[in-house]
Amino acid sequence: MPRSRQPEPSDPPAIALPQDAVLPDYRDGGLFGLVRSVGAYLDGRPWQAPKPSGSPPPDAAPRRLVFILIDGLGDMFLQRTGAGGLLLKHRTGRLTSVFPSTTASAVTCTMTGLAPARHGLTGWFIRDRRFGGVIAPLPTVQRGGAPLRGPLAVTRLFAYRTLFQRRKRRAIFVSPRELAFSPYSRRHSRGASTLGYKGLQGLIDTIVGAIRGNAAQPILVHAYYPTFDGLSHAYGCNSAEVATHFARIDAAFGQLLDRLQGSDTDVVLTADHGFIDSPPERVIELQTLPDLQTTLTAPLFGERRTAFCAVRQGAEHDFELLTRECLTGKATVARSDELIDLGLFGPGKPHRRLRERIGTHALLMEPGWTIRDHVAGEQEHAMIGVHGGLSPDEMWIPLIQARC
Repeated sequence: MPRSRQPEPSDPPAIALPQDAVLPDYRDGGLFGLVRSVGAYLDGRPWQAPKPSGSPPPDAAPRRLVFILIDGLGDMFLQRTGAGGLLLKHRTGRLTSVFPSTTASAVTCTMTGLAPARHGLTGWFIRDRRFGGVIAPLPTVQRGGAPLRGPLAVTRLFAYRTLFQRRKRRAIFVSPRELAFSPYSRRHSRGASTLGYKGLQGLIDTIVGAIRGNAAQPILVHAYYPTFDGLSHAYGCNSAEVATHFARIDAAFGQLLDRLQGSDTDVVLTADHGFIDSPPERVIELQTLPDLQTTLTAPLFGERRTAFCAVRQGAEHDFELLTRECLTGKATVARSDELIDLGLFGPGKPHRRLRERIGTHALLMEPGWTIRDHVAGEQEHAMIGVHGGLSPDEMWIPLIQARC
């Protein structure tokens, strides 16, 4: 399998992309570059964020580092909603997410330092026939709800090192109690100590406690907060519920800075992706396109905003014609190998199952549009807020920094 190439910024796209598409940056302008800087800190170097942040030069004396990921907090949302708040005040720039712009791909990047091309988690759903076909890797279940079977299933599924292993500096992973010790979290936090918390106040208390408990040494506290994402899915990213919760996050950030003042700590806050809303009238049900559905050998995988398709051998031309006939203005279609060639999944030696996990083709949805299908036993989730695509609201994430 050829190595993925990172396109030059001036490279014209080789394929048709959705309107206003933002390509992922795997250098200093993206989440991948930020995580690379976190890895350098764990290797003993002074903390320094990627160049676009405009951060001051690193101190000679080692400092502690807090890395906070607010799931779903897009930069465009922050700029629309955060006026007068501390998060926007401390914003030093913006970064791109990875591709697809989704938790499975981006959070795994922050836990491993690997691009999606290498870790192979290319959406909420991936196709891996070793585990029964289409599966959801984060909850480690098959599509339809059956658990992955076999004593080594998790080890085989996540067969790579983490960001925290074989480093000079200690790391503490902070996550909600209900997630902190899941099979996914246990596997991806190897090399770090794990602390669970309950609620937003619990997150702040746990971070402060971890820093105060390690005042004599440089240490990384890597913290994850998912509630903003869940509310955005349920109510929509422009809802009153999301705006209210954002105000709570902003206030909690201020409390964190106050409590860490004078502790020689750098605080870096970002996200895995942003959000758009997809109203019901822009949700495409695959079963309403039976001719298109019959060209596929498996259910859809990836994301509702970037749907990977396993097209039956010999039906590729029919699939492409039907897609352009049925979905013009709603999605663009690309051969998945073209996405690899364009560098959308990032640098590095590709995962040996990357092609299986991105299918033969991808449906790249236009702004506001989603596509979904259903399998037996699957619980349906109505989502107003969605992500995983290439729109600016999904792809741009904030870079927020403070020195305490």
